[in-house]
Amino acid sequence: MEENFAIQLFEGKKIRFEWDEKQEKYWFSVIDVVAVLTDNDYQTARKYWKVLKGRLIKEGYELVTNCYQLKMLASDGKKYKTDVADIEQMLRIIQSIPSKKAEPVKQWLAEVGSQRIDQMIDPELTFQMAVDDYRRQGYSDKWINERMRSIEMRKELTDEWHRSGIHEPKDFAILTNVLTKAWSGMTTGEYKRYKGLTKQNLRDNMTNIELALNTLAEVATTEYSRQSNPQTMEESKRIAQEGGDVARDARQTMERRLGRSVISYEKASDYIKPIEDKGDKELP
Repeated sequence: MEENFAIQLFEGKKIRFEWDEKQEKYWFSVIDVVAVLTDNDYQTARKYWKVLKGRLIKEGYELVTNCYQLKMLASDGKKYKTDVADIEQMLRIIQSIPSKKAEPVKQWLAEVGSQRIDQMIDPELTFQMAVDDYRRQGYSDKWINERMRSIEMRKELTDEWHRSGIHEPKDFAILTNVLTKAWSGMTTGEYKRYKGLTKQNLRDNMTNIELALNTLAEVATTEYSRQSNPQTMEESKRIAQEGGDVARDARQTMERRLGRSVISYEKASDYIKPIEDKGDKELP
C-alpha cells in the first residue's frame, strides 16, 4: 500500500524507498519527498529538511525526530546515508510543509480522521467501509461475504485470547504463527514470502480453499480454548497447535483426493482486475 500511495501522491516522481522485511514496512527518503513538495533541487531540499527537522524537534514531535538513516542509491551511482521515514512519520512531515502539492494529503488526513471518529461512534460503519474498500480493489461480492465471515471468526478467536489473559500484540502474533504453521506448514511470514507478498494482508490473498482452512483452524482453536480455559501462554500455544491440526487433517484429506497441494502461490492481484474492467475473475 505505501509504495502505491507514494506513486499516486507524488504524481510519478521518483521517491526512493526500501522495504524492511523484519518490520514489514516501507522506508521513504525524506529529502526526496521534500524536494517534490517544495519544487527544490536535492541540495536545497536537504537544507529545507534540516531547518524543518530542527523546528519539529523543538516542538517535540517524536515520530518525526526519531527518523533514522539508510544507505540509498544516489544519482552518481553510489549509496549514501539519508534520512528515511515510514508512512506515519512521512504524513506528519507533509503536514508541516506549506505547499499546494501537500494540500490534497492534508485534506485526505482530515477525511480519514473524521471517518475514524464516526466509526468510534458507530462501529458498524467499520464493516461497511471494509466492504466498500474491498469492492474498490476489485473483489467480488461473493469473496467479500466469505472474507467478512472470516473476519468475524478471527474476532471471536482474539476475544477468546483476551479472555485467557493474552493482550500483547507479539503474543497474538506468536499464537497466530503456531496456528498457521500447524495447518499450512509455514509461519505467517513464510506464507507471505511464498506468495510474494510484502505489506499486503495474507488472508486477503488466500484462495477460497486456503481461507476456509484458515478459518477452520481459528474456529477450532476458539472452541478448544473455551473448553480448556487455558491459564498460561504455553497452554494457549498448545491449543492453537491443536486447532491448526484440525485444519491440517482436512487439508491432507483434500490433497489426497485432489492429487495436488491446496497451498497456492496465487494471490489476489493474479485474479482481481482493475475496477473499470467488469470481467473480474474470482480467486479460486
